[in-house]
Amino acid sequence: MKGRTLAAIGGVAVAATALAGPAQADDYDTTFKNTVNSYGIYSPQDYLAWLGKISCDRMGRGVDGDAYKAANFIQRNLPRGTTEGQSFQFLGAAIDHYCPEQVGILQSAGH
Repeated sequence: MKGRTLAAIGGVAVAATALAGPAQADDYDTTFKNTVNSYGIYSPQDYLAWLGKISCDRMGRGVDGDAYKAANFIQRNLPRGTTEGQSFQFLGAAIDHYCPEQVGILQSAGH
């Protein structure tokens, strides 16, 4: 009986986590949008989140092997008039929010 109870509790926990996932992702994407908005970068939330996540994916796969290449990709995909400084701010926010394991790429840009 005890095994069945633990299995039932585990199943409920998994279901609750699965249901909470999208809401948490939306909250996280909202936080990211608010962060980049504070840098003067404005686009729809879904687009900003997608660009942040795809930038992380590109760095992780080695497509953009350094911060300058990543920031250039970001700048080309943000609204016209986005400065290089803003693209680096966006890159820092993307790394902070979506791929903290890539922080070395950003740190190496300062050397």
